[in-house]
Amino acid sequence: MSGGSEVDRLIELMAKLPGLGPVSARRAVLTLIRKKALLMGPLAQAMAEVEATVRECAICGNITTHQFCDICRNPKRDQSQLCVLESVADLWAMERGAFFKGRYFVLGGVLSALDGVTPDSLRIPELIEQVVGGDVTEVILALNATIDGQTTAHYIADQLGSTTTVTSLAQGVPIGGELNYLDDGTITAALTARKAF
Repeated sequence: MSGGSEVDRLIELMAKLPGLGPVSARRAVLTLIRKKALLMGPLAQAMAEVEATVRECAICGNITTHQFCDICRNPKRDQSQLCVLESVADLWAMERGAFFKGRYFVLGGVLSALDGVTPDSLRIPELIEQVVGGDVTEVILALNATIDGQTTAHYIADQLGSTTTVTSLAQGVPIGGELNYLDDGTITAALTARKAF
């Protein structure tokens, strides 16, 4: 297809990455080859180092190279607030906002009867144990506004019962959003979660 079986294999592997199809992967590989000394060597070394050292944080499930991630090791984080998320990507998105100062807990997915994802195949038992045995006074369910995300949120809220306050992120019209561009579900959620002006 291109420049030899090794190059073809690299293109095939790159095309499996999110956001890269065969054409983008081919372009990326050609750039790596053209800038071999500047990009390919350092990239290969960085990938080898990450492969050898990366792990899940033992507390929250974030990606780290230590037993505990920087967020969990930070004594300035509010130990009483725990934000529950579906994935590490969601955690990183929350941190980019630099607003939340509590701790996180990554479930590793959401419940899905169709896909056979049960509470035990996620980190829900660990979450319940952490909340019941810790100093958490508020659990913020920051799960995606999908049917599976909401099912997971209801399940967790039921499991926690009255052991702590359970809240969820507000849903509705985004800042700068125009009503005529929003879907019906977003408008309905915004109306339901309306507040005094």
